Amino acid sequence: MYRHIGTAALFGAALVSSCTKEAPKADSTAVVQPGAPAVPKAGYDPATRTVTVIARDFAYEAPDSIPGGWTTIRMINEGPAIHHIQLVRIDSGKTMADVGAAIKNPKAGPPKWVVEVGGPNAPSPKAESNMTMNLAPGLYVMLCLVDIPDRVMHMTKGMVKPLVVTAATSPGAAPTADVQLSLTDYAFTTKSGALTAGKHMLHIVNDGPQPHEIEIFRLLPGKTMKDFTAWDDKYEGAPPVSALGGIVVLRKGGDGYFTADFTPGNYFMICFVGDKKDGKPHSMHGMLKEFVVQ
Repeated sequence: MYRHIGTAALFGAALVSSCTKEAPKADSTAVVQPGAPAVPKAGYDPATRTVTVIARDFAYEAPDSIPGGWTTIRMINEGPAIHHIQLVRIDSGKTMADVGAAIKNPKAGPPKWVVEVGGPNAPSPKAESNMTMNLAPGLYVMLCLVDIPDRVMHMTKGMVKPLVVTAATSPGAAPTADVQLSLTDYAFTTKSGALTAGKHMLHIVNDGPQPHEIEIFRLLPGKTMKDFTAWDDKYEGAPPVSALGGIVVLRKGGDGYFTADFTPGNYFMICFVGDKKDGKPHSMHGMLKEFVVQ
């Protein structure tokens, strides 16, 4: 689905590409027919502490700045391709100028001050996903690491956007989860609760030591993991799954929450992050878990 091969290593190419492209703007002249669904808009709602991000091929529409504290990032995928938001924090007082300097010296390896902090993982096109996290003030950048359909990560096509998080006016509070999952090398472990039919709030914790993610897919009726593996190998034809979302890459000790609505069927959770030792996706090391929702 996508290969996490070092966020910082690819950071530069994304910024260079985005500087040559203008993000698409909302069409203020569009006419909404009576009874038609409202056109989604990007923005921040202080009442619910929710920032809405619109993902399109290949750009994010989002506020430039939001307050910190407990915040829900709601991503609406308006593009025909699958997208997600890998949120990275730029630490140590570094700026976009420092990022630009790091670009010019890629052999030095990924800067330690680029920290993956999660983000809403990929929903199917014309669907949405979310993640709730406690955001500290600072400079962040949204990236899309998905490489469908041409094996080229969307970030290199300009799908990148800086986000400034200011001091929280109030800290807010963590959600109450009914399912808790632990990510480890290389397994998904349910610590409490169970995934049954209906809506659930999941709390995800990366117990490491490597970075990990969680993406949840529902196999379409009549499809199997063999069908998904064959499709994922070539990206040919219609995908045999629908995507619910999850949380993109978290560093060791990182955590976050997301909600998903489960209908009866066959599902699996998977981690595509590249292993630090051999570069292979963690799913190839066994970080793939099938489950059934009754």
